[in-house]
Amino acid sequence: MIKPVKIGNRYLSTNSNCYIIAEIGSNFNGKISNAKKLIKLAKKSGANAAKFQSFVPEKIISRKGFGKKLAFQAKWKKSVWDVYDEAKLPLSWHEELSKYSKSIGIDFMSAPYYYESVDMLVKLKVPAIKIGSGEITNLEFLKYIGKTMKPIFLATGASTMKEVEEAVCTIKSTGNKKIILMQAITQYPSPTTDANLKVMETFRKKFKLNVGYSDHSPGSLVMLASVVMGACVIEKHFTANTTLDGPDHIHSLNPADFKQMVQNIRLLESAIGDGIKKVEKSEKETRIIQRRGIWTIKKISKGEIFNKSNIDVLRPIMGISASKYKLVIGKKAKRNFKEYESIKERDL
Repeated sequence: MIKPVKIGNRYLSTNSNCYIIAEIGSNFNGKISNAKKLIKLAKKSGANAAKFQSFVPEKIISRKGFGKKLAFQAKWKKSVWDVYDEAKLPLSWHEELSKYSKSIGIDFMSAPYYYESVDMLVKLKVPAIKIGSGEITNLEFLKYIGKTMKPIFLATGASTMKEVEEAVCTIKSTGNKKIILMQAITQYPSPTTDANLKVMETFRKKFKLNVGYSDHSPGSLVMLASVVMGACVIEKHFTANTTLDGPDHIHSLNPADFKQMVQNIRLLESAIGDGIKKVEKSEKETRIIQRRGIWTIKKISKGEIFNKSNIDVLRPIMGISASKYKLVIGKKAKRNFKEYESIKERDL
């Protein structure tokens, strides 16, 4: 058995409803008012959490290291440093955004990228901490987060199994075993054909941990499939408008599409069910109509023997089930029967 992970008042596991994170990230475009607007829109769209990324450029990138543009940044109009600087979430905003989230009934979360931001999130009593894929080999940082004893969503994009194993062991070494492993593909947007959803099952079997999916693919197909395959948490980029300037808007869902995704997930969860095979409420009438019972096909007098020439199995089932046909053959009729009359247990 894999132990559920408690997030706020929820227990997340393969059998729980999926915890849905609206990844706002840097889509607030440098304004706290936009951040609040997006939190409110995420709540209206059905998200359980509004999530940001806590970083400042000097704590995450090197000016020299990004002197030469990488392939995926070639389309950016500004330098990498300037893009990160504009995308930062100041520590001074965290408390205000946390309080605002709480006031409208949605969890506030963030992925920290430096030690001070971890401390801030702990201070704000966030329900969980997300670790971005890029930090998976930053073992000292993972250990620092593990020691908070907060539940952890560990993203595994662009990672080898060995790197994932080392990260999990590092976090567990702190005594923190409240880990949910998130399959992810670190490309923006990522090809649907690269989603590799079966990795979640590999993680579940190998690490005996609950799993989720952090998605960057177009649309919501991968999200829906991940829920069917047992993801107890999913994360999807969220924006007010996909045409806005900024690195993440284009591969995000707008409120209408996000809401539709949430509705589809909730419908899927009801379709997945509890795994117990039973006659469902909607099937009760059809069961009677489609199942065969034992009927007379001729008039039968009291004391006459039931045989293949005077009874048959026909729809609907009104008395004895067709499964007992052989047991009825050879029995004596306890009363007179008309043609096409159902046979009951009391008639034998």
